[in-house]
Amino acid sequence: MAVRIRLARYGAKKTPYYRIVAADSQARRDGRFLELLGTYDPRAAADGVRIDRTRYDHWVGVGATPSDTVAALVRKLSRAG
Repeated sequence: MAVRIRLARYGAKKTPYYRIVAADSQARRDGRFLELLGTYDPRAAADGVRIDRTRYDHWVGVGATPSDTVAALVRKLSRAG
């Protein structure tokens, strides 16, 4: 089982809201996931990214690969604070 850290889309039409999840790479985008790691709100005026860095680092440490978007969000978050 290959684990990916990726975004799962929630929210209504034209108002996206994402959860950052660790999921099996074969699972559907909004389907079953292993663990909820954080959230991302692209419509937030300020920084809309919240992530549990200890759990993120754990999953990366055991071999999970983040999607390009999640990796960019984590880099942006680490640069900001």
